[in-house]
Amino acid sequence: MELIDQLQTWISQNPTTASIFKYLVWVIAILIAVQVLRRLLKKKLPDSVTRYKSQKGVEIIGYIFIIFLSITYFTGNITDFTITIGLLSAGIAITLQELFLSIAGSLYIFFVKVYKPGDRIEINGIKGDVIDIDSIYTTMMEIGEWVSTDNYSGRIVKLSNAFVFKGPIYNFSQDFPFIWDEFNLPIHYTSDLELTKKIVADIAQKTLSDYVNLSKSHWQNVVSKYYIEDAMVEPTIAITLTDNWIQLNLRYIVDYKKRRVTKHDLQQQIQQAIHATNGIVSLASTTFEVIRMPTTNIKVTSPTQH
Repeated sequence: MELIDQLQTWISQNPTTASIFKYLVWVIAILIAVQVLRRLLKKKLPDSVTRYKSQKGVEIIGYIFIIFLSITYFTGNITDFTITIGLLSAGIAITLQELFLSIAGSLYIFFVKVYKPGDRIEINGIKGDVIDIDSIYTTMMEIGEWVSTDNYSGRIVKLSNAFVFKGPIYNFSQDFPFIWDEFNLPIHYTSDLELTKKIVADIAQKTLSDYVNLSKSHWQNVVSKYYIEDAMVEPTIAITLTDNWIQLNLRYIVDYKKRRVTKHDLQQQIQQAIHATNGIVSLASTTFEVIRMPTTNIKVTSPTQH
């Protein structure tokens, strides 16, 4: 009882300090409650996507409670919200604008579904797979830089969520988890062109049939959702005549995560099939071919005798 009496006396003598202390206790209690709920959801929810979204939802609700508590605690009335915000924003708008943009960006990402964990995106010149999104940062496993094509570099990149308002966001997997890829095949002019086209078409059809069938249904969803015309998802071959060779361009659709391995598989099978034609089809390369040597007259004279 004596301890309680002393505490009450201290509170009556130091109302401002006591008020701040009680405010901090409430904030800590909310943060602890958020962490407990997050851990509970992590254990109870088996699905990783639902678990992740639920944890982020609890985190956002916790921040909303802290903001509401701060306004009502220090102003005494929720109606003073506009005045309080006006006074505070004058002093801290410039200093904390990046923080505010990041928080606004996280809400925008969460509700508008700009991207989600697991998506492959390119933002602010950085490409990678999204592995986490919190209230301030988007965390990505970087792709590219000093390694070729779509391989991981090994670096984990944290990018401010404010960048969703500052430039384009390229999403490789949203709505349509396929991309178009292509490569050129130089064929010698003496090759059997029809046989070459058949070789390339047959290999492309066999290798890419699963991607073509899966992509058709996804593309129909894209057409129904956006103002976009239908597109060709089957492999196509285009021919270009150059000064040195006949160039075959193979364009095809592929899973966005399997672009590199699929291109390797296609090129390896095509090279083996061309080699099996025993010269009927041959790959061309940049070489110099000497057609005819010009006639050269050489006259040898003996030195003058003195």
